[in-house]
Formats: sequence, structure tokens, C-alpha cells
Amino acid sequence: MNLIDQENLQKILDAKDKELSLNQIKKILSEMHSSQIAHALESSPPEQRRLLFSLLKTSEEGDVLADVGEEIQQDLISRISNDELSEAVKELELDEVVDILQNLPEERMQNILSKMSLRDRKRIEQGLIYSDDTAGGLLNTDVLSVRPDHTVEVVTRYLREQKILPENTDKIFVVSKEDKYIGEISINRLITSDISEKIEVLLIPDAEPIHVDKSDKDVAKIFERNNLISAAVVNSGGELIGRITIDDVVDVILEDADQNFLGMAGVAEDTFAPPGRAARSRVFWLSMNLITAFIASLSINIFQETLDKVVYLAVLMPIVASMGGVAATQTLTIVLRGLTLDQINSSNISWLFKRELAVSILNGIVLSILVGTATYIWFQNYLISILISCALIINLISSVFAGVFVPIILRKLKQDPAIAGSVVVTTVTDVIGFLSFLGLATIYLV
Repeated sequence: MNLIDQENLQKILDAKDKELSLNQIKKILSEMHSSQIAHALESSPPEQRRLLFSLLKTSEEGDVLADVGEEIQQDLISRISNDELSEAVKELELDEVVDILQNLPEERMQNILSKMSLRDRKRIEQGLIYSDDTAGGLLNTDVLSVRPDHTVEVVTRYLREQKILPENTDKIFVVSKEDKYIGEISINRLITSDISEKIEVLLIPDAEPIHVDKSDKDVAKIFERNNLISAAVVNSGGELIGRITIDDVVDVILEDADQNFLGMAGVAEDTFAPPGRAARSRVFWLSMNLITAFIASLSINIFQETLDKVVYLAVLMPIVASMGGVAATQTLTIVLRGLTLDQINSSNISWLFKRELAVSILNGIVLSILVGTATYIWFQNYLISILISCALIINLISSVFAGVFVPIILRKLKQDPAIAGSVVVTTVTDVIGFLSFLGLATIYLV
């Protein structure tokens, strides 16, 4: 973001405090890029956000709607008419229109489609067939394709006739007469080759297309591993039906990272969502955490008699549970990252487990000495110091089992480990921490 964009963005965010006139705000908005306006909307409370959006020209609304998050997008769309929405999205790329329309109620979506040209409607209806989390949901139909028997001269003349090439055009796709994907040729290779050269000679070797049903996360991995700017998309018959470009893949990566980050806390909401909506989105996982808290409390209740006789155990037992929970979360984070990047598999999971176990034992030895020493200084009781040190090592070891295997088991059960993992591993380490410390205390102190 350049200095002018930063200044304009700050002016917009401070507009309420500075009491700028609507005309002044409109002027500032007109000087900003759609992505900066989208950021300003996402950084504003609901009422200010709606005011800013209402000041945009209809021709600007589409690009802004395509750039904002899904929840905010739906809120803004719900406040404009079908005619205005139809006008706003008409200049957007196919995948952007599909992303917007597929979140609308069926009746409203059909109403919007009926206002479009037959050609546009058919293109969009084709895009709506595919789920938004697949390659089909990401593709654009702005494809440049040529035949393998064409010469470089013919193809370059064809490109000049286009006047303006689609964004992120780094290659041209080669197809048969039946539109079957054959391969691709880079623009760089094209312009540096002899004009009499046949296209089939210039094909990039081993350039595999992406199947339309491949998940968006797999598409992102393909782009990342192969440093792609664009890639062909084919259907089950091998026909070229579109392409995916890097800008759409970046959106997938950011969205996935955002979901994983929020999922770790059981939260999925707009930063400035109204209190009622925010409460509804959080209450489920708070309830799950409440249940796990009761489970941990029941494990403590088993040793009620021990706690009555040795009261200061209640002061120390949160240390064991807390250390185990933090250690498990660290391991869980490493495993979640590995699963997300497809770095963890059956061939290396045992190595990772052994590594985490070794780390846990080393940390356990160091921390148990520190905790044991602090406990002895505090209570002048060497036996309590030894017991809490042993319990801490036991719980740190259990944290490895929880942190490594819980997310793997959750994934096999088709559950999102980013959301459910932290709740489960914390419960495991809390229960084992309480059982180990209070159990040892019961054996040796009571």
C-alpha cells in the first residue's frame, strides 16, 4: 500500500471522529482502490460500514463486494436491490460473480441471472454447478487457446487482435479440435521463438492440468509447489473448460489461514459483528469447553479426601495442568501445520512422535527441577517437591500423545482438528495432570 492509499484509508476510518461531509468522504473513496475500500469496510463497525458502501457508485460496488469477506458481503448485498446488484456485478470476472451469487437465496439468484445476457447467464450457470471449495469454483473462462498445428506467427497475430489480454496471462493453452487439453506454452517462449515454428514443438513438458473437482486446498498446494501464475482446468472428459489464476489461489490461502486461526479458538465471525450474532457463533464451543471443565472437575472430586487433608495441594495442582496444556497446544500447532501442508504421513508420523517425546522429556527434566525447587522453597516439604516434579513429567509426556494423535484421529473422523483439537487436548492434559499429581499425593501423603 503506498503512502496516498494509507492516508486515504486512515481518513476513512477516522471520518466519524473528524465529521467529514458526505461529499468529502465520496471524494476520498473515489481515489481509493477497491481492495482498500474493502479493507476500510472490514475495519468499520456495521453502521459506518453501510454508510460508506452507500456512498459508492454502482460501478464500484461489484469490485468491493468481491474483495470483502463473505459475512460482510452478504450483509451489504441484503441491503441493495436486485437491479443494483445486477449492475454492480456485470463487469466482474466469472469466478467473482459465482462467489457472490451462490450465497444468495435461490429466488434472488434466479432473478439476478434473468437480468443478464444469455451468454453471461450460461457462463455463470456453468460456474454455479461446481462447489465453491473446488477448482470449478475458482475457474475463469477467459482462456486463450490455440491448436498444436498453428505456427508462432499465427498465434502472435491472434494475440494482437485481442487488444487486451486477460489478467495474469503467462501462458496459452493448446487444445485439439474437440477442445481436449493437450498442453500449454509460455508467453516468454512464444515471443522468443521463430515465427515459422509449430506450437506443438514449443509445448511445456509435463504440464498437467487441474481437474475441475479437485479441492481448492489441493489447488493452492499445486500452485505453491510449482510456482504457478495460472493453470488449466479440465473436466472428466479432458476438455479445457477454464483456468485458475494466482490471485484466486491467494484468496484461498488467506481464507484457509483465517479459518484455522479462528477455529483454534472456536470463533468464526466478522471482527465487528453485532453482539447477538457474535454470541451465537461462540456459544457452542464455550458449551463444549464447559463440559470438558466438568470432566476435569470430576477428576479432582475423586481426591476430595486427599485435598481436605493436604490443603496446599489445591494451590499447586493448577501448575501441573497448565504446563501440560501449554505443551500439548505447542505440539498440536506443529501437527496442525504439518497436516495442513501435507507434510505428515504414515511414513514420518513415528519420527515426529519420537521427536516430540524427546523434546517433552528434556523440557520435563528442566521444568521439574525448577518447579520442585520453587515448591520446596515455598512449603519446605521435599516429598511434595518430588511429587509435583514427577506429575509434571508425566503430564508433559501425555501432552505429546494428545498433541500428536488427537488431530490425526479427528481428521480420520472427518472433524476439523483446528476447531476441536484444542478443546480435546486441553481436557486430556487437565485430567491427566490432576490424576497424576493428586494420585501420587494420595499414595505418599495420606
